[in-house]
Amino acid sequence: MTLMPDFTPDLKAMLADLDTLARIESPSTDPAGIARVMDVVEGWARAMGAETHALGGGARLFNFGVRRADAEHGLPAPGLGGQNQGEQDLGGQDRPVLVLTHADTVWPHGTLDHMPLRVEGDRLYGPGTYDMKAGIVGLFHALRSLNGEWPAGGVQVLLSPDEETGSLSSRAHIENAARFARVALVVEPPVADTHALKTGRKGTGSYVLTFTGVASHAGNKPGEGASAVTAAAQAILDLQALARPDLGTTVSAGLIAGGSAVNVIPSHCRLELDVRVSSLEEGARVDAAVHAWTPADARVQSRVEGGLNRPPFEQGEGTLALYAQARAIARELGFDVPSAVVGGGSDGNFTAPIIPTLDGLGAPGDGAHAAHEHVRLDRWPDHVRLLARLLREV
Repeated sequence: MTLMPDFTPDLKAMLADLDTLARIESPSTDPAGIARVMDVVEGWARAMGAETHALGGGARLFNFGVRRADAEHGLPAPGLGGQNQGEQDLGGQDRPVLVLTHADTVWPHGTLDHMPLRVEGDRLYGPGTYDMKAGIVGLFHALRSLNGEWPAGGVQVLLSPDEETGSLSSRAHIENAARFARVALVVEPPVADTHALKTGRKGTGSYVLTFTGVASHAGNKPGEGASAVTAAAQAILDLQALARPDLGTTVSAGLIAGGSAVNVIPSHCRLELDVRVSSLEEGARVDAAVHAWTPADARVQSRVEGGLNRPPFEQGEGTLALYAQARAIARELGFDVPSAVVGGGSDGNFTAPIIPTLDGLGAPGDGAHAAHEHVRLDRWPDHVRLLARLLREV
């Protein structure tokens, strides 16, 4: 395979493509808006000769030079099983390079009315640009630079519709594709400020605890009541104490609601917890403790729903080798990319236990999920050049 040595991404063309995607508002709650984004991207893929497939739940799969029939539907090849990344070598030349993307954003319809797309200096501002529509655009410009000369095994792009809400409909497709692939590249944005690539992420979990107590008059018969709110408050203190910052484990009570009136002992309360862990062992410890917790007042009943929804993206040897390769390429191109382990999850959490996974290969910038969301136009082309080289050489 040859790649033009003077390949320089066309920033003007990338901006035009990003404008097209970013003007389609695609919150996770709107399948129609997400489908419109996917239709545009599928058009780009087909223009490059890709075979495209609609998967259950709204995900789409684009195959570039993937020849094996069982790859067409993102299914694991017979006999590959579930090797973990420490065992699987980076060679597997008959397997495709898997690239993960998502079309949904956290921004509701109407956001463009008060957060319009705009360029200020070397920054392009707008909802969904940094996370992660610029990553999609950069990927397709990197793919075009290969001029149809796909790496051995080809490239498989999986476009998810629900990453921002946990990839509930996409997880099985992602894991199946990973079992067939040799590596996974994730075009989520790099770390803000440092522009670091992501070689690890915490596992994420969420729990809903519902408390049912006994209502009574707070002034006349307080002793006859059993407070669901008091039980929830007790649960917050007990469960947040499960945190082990030294091990990367955090537990946060983010939402609580209960009671009916200030002069009534509350008979109901609802509590939501966010959990982040750096290892499966910690995830199992916290999960067991949350499910085992009971109120001190036996008259209050509690119910627990939820659990760990993204496994930890732990740094394996394969991922670190992939990062070392990416850093060496970046240095050849005249810049550097540090590495980082971050607290937020991505679809890379699902592939990392299976194959070497490198995250943060999207567009540099800042402000994910925030009003100052933006892409750094002065750095974006370099990261697209890096991605193009990785697609060719990994």
